[in-house]
Amino acid sequence: MLFQDHIKEKLKLVQDFLHVDAQDQLTSLEEKMKSSEISKEVYITNVKALLGKELNLENGSHVDGVEQNGKTNGFTNGSHKEEDVEDATMDVQEEEEAVKSPAAPKGKGGRRSKANSDTKKSPASTRVTRNSGKQPSIMSMFSKVQKRKSEDLNGESTNGKIEQKKEEDEVEEVKHIHASMKFKKSFIVFVSILKTPPPKCPDCRQYLDDSDLKFFQGDPDNALDEPEMLTDERLSLFDSNEDGFESYDDLPQHKITSFSVYDKHGHLCPFDSGLIEKNVELYVSCVVKPIYDDNPCMDGGVPAKKLGPINAWWITGFDGGEKALIGFTTAFADYILMQPSEEYGPIFALMQEKIYMSKIVVEFLQKNRDATYEDLLNKIETTVPPAGLNFNCFTEDTLLRHAQFVVEQVESYDEAGDSDEQPIIVTPCMRDLIKLAGVTLGKRRAARRQAIRHPTKIEKDSKGPTKATTTKLVYQIFDTFFSDQIEQNDKESGVKRQRCGVCEVCQSPDCGKCAACKDMIKFGGSGKSKQACKQRRCPNLAVKEAEDDENIEEEDVPVEKAKKVSYAKRKKQTQCKLTWIGEPVQTEGKKYYYKVSVNDEVLEVGDCVSVSSEDPSTPLYLARITSLWEDNNGKMFHAHWFLRGIHTVLGESSDPLELVIVDECEDMQLNYIQGKVNVTYKTPSDNWFMEGGMDVDIKVIEDDGKSFFYQFWYDTEFARFETPPKTTPSEDSKFKFCGSCERIKEREEKESPRVFEPLDNDDDSRALYALACFKGEQFRVGDGVYFPPETFNFRLTHFLCSLKRSHRKEDVDEELYPEYYRKSSDYIKGSNLDAPEPFRVGRIKEIFCHRRSNAKPDVSEVKLRIYKFYRPENTHKGVKASYHTDINQLYWSDEEVTVNMADVLGRCQVEYGEDLNEPVQDYSSGGPDRFYFLEAYNAKSKSFEDPPNHARSAVHKGKGKGKGKGKASVAQEPQETQNEPQAPKVSKYRTLDVFSGCGGLSEGFHQAGISETLWAIEMWEPAAQAFRLNNPGTTVFTEDCNVLLKLVMSGEKTNSLGQKLPQKGDVEMLCGGPPCQGFSGMNRFNSRTYSKFKNSLVVSYLSYCDYYRPKFFLLENVRNFVSFKNSMVLKLTLRCLVRMGYQCTFGVLQAGQYGVAQTRRRAIILAAAPGEKLPLYPEPLHVFAPRACSLSVVVDEKKYISNVTRGNGGIYRTITVRDTMSDLPEIRNGAAALEISYNGEPQSWFQRQIRGTQYQPILRDHICKDMSALVEGRMRHIPLAPGSDWRDLPNIEVRLKDNTMTKKLRYTHSDKKNGRSSTGALRGVCTCAGGKPCDPADRQFNTLIPWCLPHTGNRHNHWAGLYGRLEWDGFFSTTVTNPEPMGKQGRVLHPEQHRVVSVRECARSQGFPDTYRFFGNILDKHRQVGNAVPPPLSRAIGLEIKKCVMDRMKEEQASENIKQEKMEVSE
Repeated sequence: MLFQDHIKEKLKLVQDFLHVDAQDQLTSLEEKMKSSEISKEVYITNVKALLGKELNLENGSHVDGVEQNGKTNGFTNGSHKEEDVEDATMDVQEEEEAVKSPAAPKGKGGRRSKANSDTKKSPASTRVTRNSGKQPSIMSMFSKVQKRKSEDLNGESTNGKIEQKKEEDEVEEVKHIHASMKFKKSFIVFVSILKTPPPKCPDCRQYLDDSDLKFFQGDPDNALDEPEMLTDERLSLFDSNEDGFESYDDLPQHKITSFSVYDKHGHLCPFDSGLIEKNVELYVSCVVKPIYDDNPCMDGGVPAKKLGPINAWWITGFDGGEKALIGFTTAFADYILMQPSEEYGPIFALMQEKIYMSKIVVEFLQKNRDATYEDLLNKIETTVPPAGLNFNCFTEDTLLRHAQFVVEQVESYDEAGDSDEQPIIVTPCMRDLIKLAGVTLGKRRAARRQAIRHPTKIEKDSKGPTKATTTKLVYQIFDTFFSDQIEQNDKESGVKRQRCGVCEVCQSPDCGKCAACKDMIKFGGSGKSKQACKQRRCPNLAVKEAEDDENIEEEDVPVEKAKKVSYAKRKKQTQCKLTWIGEPVQTEGKKYYYKVSVNDEVLEVGDCVSVSSEDPSTPLYLARITSLWEDNNGKMFHAHWFLRGIHTVLGESSDPLELVIVDECEDMQLNYIQGKVNVTYKTPSDNWFMEGGMDVDIKVIEDDGKSFFYQFWYDTEFARFETPPKTTPSEDSKFKFCGSCERIKEREEKESPRVFEPLDNDDDSRALYALACFKGEQFRVGDGVYFPPETFNFRLTHFLCSLKRSHRKEDVDEELYPEYYRKSSDYIKGSNLDAPEPFRVGRIKEIFCHRRSNAKPDVSEVKLRIYKFYRPENTHKGVKASYHTDINQLYWSDEEVTVNMADVLGRCQVEYGEDLNEPVQDYSSGGPDRFYFLEAYNAKSKSFEDPPNHARSAVHKGKGKGKGKGKASVAQEPQETQNEPQAPKVSKYRTLDVFSGCGGLSEGFHQAGISETLWAIEMWEPAAQAFRLNNPGTTVFTEDCNVLLKLVMSGEKTNSLGQKLPQKGDVEMLCGGPPCQGFSGMNRFNSRTYSKFKNSLVVSYLSYCDYYRPKFFLLENVRNFVSFKNSMVLKLTLRCLVRMGYQCTFGVLQAGQYGVAQTRRRAIILAAAPGEKLPLYPEPLHVFAPRACSLSVVVDEKKYISNVTRGNGGIYRTITVRDTMSDLPEIRNGAAALEISYNGEPQSWFQRQIRGTQYQPILRDHICKDMSALVEGRMRHIPLAPGSDWRDLPNIEVRLKDNTMTKKLRYTHSDKKNGRSSTGALRGVCTCAGGKPCDPADRQFNTLIPWCLPHTGNRHNHWAGLYGRLEWDGFFSTTVTNPEPMGKQGRVLHPEQHRVVSVRECARSQGFPDTYRFFGNILDKHRQVGNAVPPPLSRAIGLEIKKCVMDRMKEEQASENIKQEKMEVSE
């Protein structure tokens, strides 16, 4: 209460200077506070406001005053650096002194320097630890024992005097101020007192005004001192003679029960928070029992008082199971703790809790190294604490509270581990915990290494990754490449990672005992291994290395900078003898030849040659001669270049003898040629599909220095390996035909619009046409076309008002919302504010060119006259209208505009709904690019009308297209129109889905109609069950994919359960997403991490592909798959596919662009067998936030993009959270009813699609996690405004649903980075805010604002988004496997309800139909949803594969027809 009295005292001083009405107001405020009408906080705020008004103080001037005074006296604002100050009340005193006389020297009561307070200890008082050698006997200690820091140093008495002196000083102070200060200064002091942190105990560091601070209640009268107690016969195992005691080599051991631990002020305090290590004296009062007595009751024990001070505490493993044995050491004995006293129970429970917690964490991570932070929370929240421990459940708060201890235990476990084991400290889960909780690494080593005698016994899990089953080809590629690579890596020291140098591990000496030390020269070893001491594994370095390879966050990805790689070939001429052989073939203009002799070597058209580079380190360039001629420049040849494998995306992993054809060629002089080389085309064998898994030699041809081979044509921009295009030159152009020139010319022609079929018209200024071609598509009058949004505008412009924050910064009460200042950026994660508009849609009215002065049309610039279509959001009804209408619904308008044909982005079909011969739904589902309209829109009158006749007639012209059966990719010539209804029917491919999860990938392929999943492999039982529920006809194998492949390769037909295994030739399509966490956390491959990669599931999956040789192969993975290990994982994957003979490519797709309200970027590798067409990546359908659409990939400093031409554009608007889930009924935190009613109709197009056509009134899995009372309390206080998160939490005390009260978060330190608030309040919650090491005593718990977030916020982007609400008009962050408000992805709160998102809401964010079933408990279901591929994404990819199959079938049909015709002619 000292603090409040102080305030009152100051108020009295000021009152004399106030007007009467102000004095009355003050009195009434005080009465209200006393009667509990208002809280203390409100009282203080009102008093400050009143005084500010009354004393005409400008806002903030008092702060300046305090700071100014502070600085004159030589201390910075925030004058309470924890280590230097014994008691925070002194700060108050100092500030007053500073005000009183800025230059006054500090008196005796002033701050004691660190040097003075650390008084020298007498030799006898140094800490006795277990390592101090032989202890003297107790008897001999009776006479001479000196307690550590004992009374002869006047510890307690001095302290008492100081406190008394302090109180006297305060009274003096008040008088002094009263006498000598003007009222303004009194007010300044008053405010500064309000801002000063409350006092702490100098020893146990607990707040003196904390309601939780408890005092030791005193000892019973019969309690004995320690030496006396130890000789009590009830404890003695021997007769009480001196010989018995002398026979101890070590300290005696006893058990203690009903114990309390307290400091010299009598404050009950924890003994595990670093106080003992800091030499703070802690004492124990208890009942002591003999070591053999297991009964924790007090009967038969000896009451003892003030044992200690405690010199060390320790843990001796788990007592035959769940409970750890904890012990103390004093100068006299070891004590093992049994049961605490009633008042000490809660403090001791925390200690047991954290020890048990660390056991859970280490055991869980030891078996699940790839687990995420959310997985660990799930484990902790579902673990039932052992009986006899004083708590009933674990929460996230428990984990964060004990994070420092848990991490130290993990470090200790890692130290004891084998040197070749990947430390647990670097697992993704531990790294997230370290970041979130602000843990200091390497801290415990010195202090506690002796204290924890036998590290907690942890069950060791020896099970490593199962050995990958591989085919010979895959194995050879990986092994050959790696054995070379690893050898090289070992030779080059490369960039050696430095240890951090600052943690205690780095600063400790080499131990001299471990294997690494024994090999060091200084310890007499050979010095060959060059390994660091095992005791000195720097934890900071390990975590840093793992961090380097961690996933980039989904959004805000900085676009990787690609260096400009110049591919201009700088060639060198050579002196050579050149003579033509034979007569020229053609002489018009140029003399062409078939053969030439270069240095007596005969070369002819079609031969391959090498050309040397100016730079001797560059390997020879290789080219095919496509023509030979002579002109003014001399004897020339046309070179069609090959690219070496090393210059493709494969880089150093490529076969050194493999080349690819590229579309690059040039004319050159013959004297550049160095010599002839042999380049052979390696065609796939006729039996290619059945050759999988055969023992093939990795070498394709022998290396004689002059022989090379090629299999593919390569697209350097998109990194696509494709079957070389078939080009047959005509007879007369054989000697000068270049495939590269042909393809380049063809591409250029496509890029510029051309017109055909002129129409008669009387217009002298324009020439009209019926048809135009552009980008390989044909456009006719009446066709629908897309344009970029900027091509034309509408009459009505909607100014998208930017979403306003709930309140402006300057309006915020910083006392109430102390963390709001961290919201500096206006960017809200998951907001669609900067999402572009979808493409404009128009209908072609005229195709024309302007006539030149000579009356000839200027065909270089083709123009279109078009009718504009309005989308619902372009009408006066705005965005709200688009929410309810179909996504492909438009409005006709008679507004016309002239545009350039070059701006056209593509063709679409727009039909009048009434004219369709099928329901609008069926028409729309026939494919993308299909729109319809039912009304016309008049922007002038803002009205909707019936469409005019010319709007409809255009549609009728286009009828006969088979009622919308899917338009072909190119508009047909009239004669083709009849054939279109016979579009080939694609039969579904027999598919094997490996690592299938609950089946998202397969679901999308089924929707696309391309596959039928006959087999799926999924090891995790709940996901396998979910797959079965949704695909009853599929054989689901719930076992290790390596085991299954081994069975098939050894000729087995069934597995151990009798399930039929797919055989070679059965599998036509293979899809899957192999988990690659196994090696994702390791930065560079070395011999140890390579073995992990060699046994990774990626390698197993590639072996499936090699064995089964499917027609199509898809590998899906996280975005970073393409960047792991300097893209080495990507390169080796493509290298395997290329060696098998697959056409292949890679790309990154954003699921949000294919119809879900979620950002989820995924790497997709596609491969097609010889004879098939390699699919393109699907063009985006929906516009999406540009920040989340950075999809290029940089490999070896070259930037690759996928083939998508529309970039960030899309044909439809973006899907929002409102579209996704606004129709779902309201539920509460913890809702668990598995089936409920929808309670309403679908509101949006998305909801109509996702509910499906079958009438299903039952809504399944709209259930959400039951969050703890504290988390629920926090969620309830997050505002509903867009962008709200933990920084909007008020700092107040709240009663939670479990009837406990939260505490206010105390700000006790100055923050170097953020300064003070506008009211002068401190902003730091730990000593580290001022740049010093963390102090464990600063941790706070059970606060509405989680202490750990301001603690580490400065270095983690203020933890933006944790406890974040979704925004109705925004999108989900990547749907995670366990929605946690403080997880990696914390924006998981419902936009309006006080809960985390439900399983069904997450499933919808992934695009799963409402009829899709999940299996298991709520966390199993969340995990199934979070791990899945969004079906709309796989559907889009499936449709592209389908397109390729149809194209191939059409080509085959066409060539069949030609053969038929030829046969008929010959007959």
